[in-house]
Amino acid sequence: MAPPPAAAAAAVDGVGVGVGAHSVFVYGSLMQDEVVRTIIKRVPPSSPALLPNYHRFNIKGRIYPAILPVQSKKVAGKVITGVTDAELQILDEFEDVEYVRTRVEISLTDTSETMLADTYVWADAEDPNLYGEWDFEEWKRLHMKDFLAMTHGFMDGLEQPESKSRVETYQSFMQEIQQPGTTTTTQVEI
Repeated sequence: MAPPPAAAAAAVDGVGVGVGAHSVFVYGSLMQDEVVRTIIKRVPPSSPALLPNYHRFNIKGRIYPAILPVQSKKVAGKVITGVTDAELQILDEFEDVEYVRTRVEISLTDTSETMLADTYVWADAEDPNLYGEWDFEEWKRLHMKDFLAMTHGFMDGLEQPESKSRVETYQSFMQEIQQPGTTTTTQVEI
């Protein structure tokens, strides 16, 4: 098993993060740099990667995916490196109770080297709402703008004394944009 790319040990916060630097395999909305920037206020280095023996599912009523272990399947995504302890904690809050942070072995697409990374696995392995295969390109075309607006709302809410969870923020946001007669604007300046 190869050590994480050198970027994982690079200083990213002016103090240096050699110890406490994390690698995180992302496979859904976090593959989009704008979403990552909104959540952790920067875009760490990344490399394309594969997660073997997992499958990326659609979730009924949601616009983001879930992964679960499935033999002989694989999930294409990317590994972001040099994630600080504080950033990992923010990602944990963003992923909320629906996901469990899990250490997995991934392979880098460009070099086939393997490495350990954290990823977020769907907490309910028996969820009847999981189906098919989630498509990143379709998500970018159809849902990214709204998801980004929801993410901005979640991050703004985290700074409030009584912040909502990401799941509550998502549900409230989706209700607003789906109710006829409302005039919700989802334009977001980045």
